[in-house]
Amino acid sequence: MASLPLHKTLKEMTLTNVSVGYDGGVVVKNAAFQLLEGQIGCLLGPSGCGKSTLLRAIAGFESLMTGEIMIDDQIISNSSLSVNPEDRHIGMVFQDIALFPHLTIAQNIAFGLSSWSKESAQERVACLLELVGLAGFQSRYPHSLSGGQQQRVALARAIAPKPKLLLMDEPFSGLDAKLREELVPDIRDILQHEKMSALLVTHDQMEAFAMADQVSVMDAGVIHQTGSPYQIYHRPETRFVASFIGHGDFLSATVCGPDCVHSDLGNIRGDLDHGFADNALVDLLVRPDDILHDDDSAFVGVIVSKWFRGSHFLYRVKLSSGKVVYCFASSHHNHALGQKIGLSVHLDHLVLFPR
Repeated sequence: MASLPLHKTLKEMTLTNVSVGYDGGVVVKNAAFQLLEGQIGCLLGPSGCGKSTLLRAIAGFESLMTGEIMIDDQIISNSSLSVNPEDRHIGMVFQDIALFPHLTIAQNIAFGLSSWSKESAQERVACLLELVGLAGFQSRYPHSLSGGQQQRVALARAIAPKPKLLLMDEPFSGLDAKLREELVPDIRDILQHEKMSALLVTHDQMEAFAMADQVSVMDAGVIHQTGSPYQIYHRPETRFVASFIGHGDFLSATVCGPDCVHSDLGNIRGDLDHGFADNALVDLLVRPDDILHDDDSAFVGVIVSKWFRGSHFLYRVKLSSGKVVYCFASSHHNHALGQKIGLSVHLDHLVLFPR
């Protein structure tokens, strides 16, 4: 058997106060986070927030105005130094896939293996075709494949040379929702099999949650919070993160104890000390899963709008105070607009922001 080149895994990538811009204008401001060995990270945010610009800076396609990017204790970019993209040991998967139409699938995957022996390259291609579920497709051409199959080939081509880090810029945006839902966990499994660190750019929260171990939420060039998907959903640190991630409402509330607030939902106790003084005026974040439909509850609301989601209904209900909040209900509880329904509040922890 041929001896394959050793895979030098990423130990750590660190961004410190990275700013990137064009023509004197700043697009990314003081970005900072770490990506560790085997982690899949994500830059998540709305269109135009600077996430693709930051990804391009990591790849070496954009210069830094300030700060530095380090991979395994080596500076690859700062304001006065930039290692060439081809010398960073970084692979990329682009939104438009960009397979070579005149090359076979095997030739596409082997494109970056010119320095490998012929036998090693052939073995690597065969291994990757098996890994991405396309064994037997080596002689086909890109135009004969579906969009999902082409994306698998693009991934195989990017990871074929065993880069330290894989960057993915909106790689699934051209696929339909069902195919994305099937492909994203498969791609995560492939990267974990390869023990490869990766950084994904997306505006799709569900894609980020399904793929990433760590998510950095961006807006207007600023990283607001970096954490696990669970942390950014349940422990948002800024109003932007709280409002951008998932659905939610802010209810006016008054602090009535170290773990208690009073709002239109009544007195609510959480599992953490919120840090606000008694009688402080705050806004309480309420998610749809914090309020459940409960026929036996005396606390009621009036349905003002509804969405059927297959497994459940998502209702908007008006409280007696006039405030409107989300409510989850089983798909078997199909109530009419204008109907009163019982509500059960399940706020296990308090997410509060100054009024």
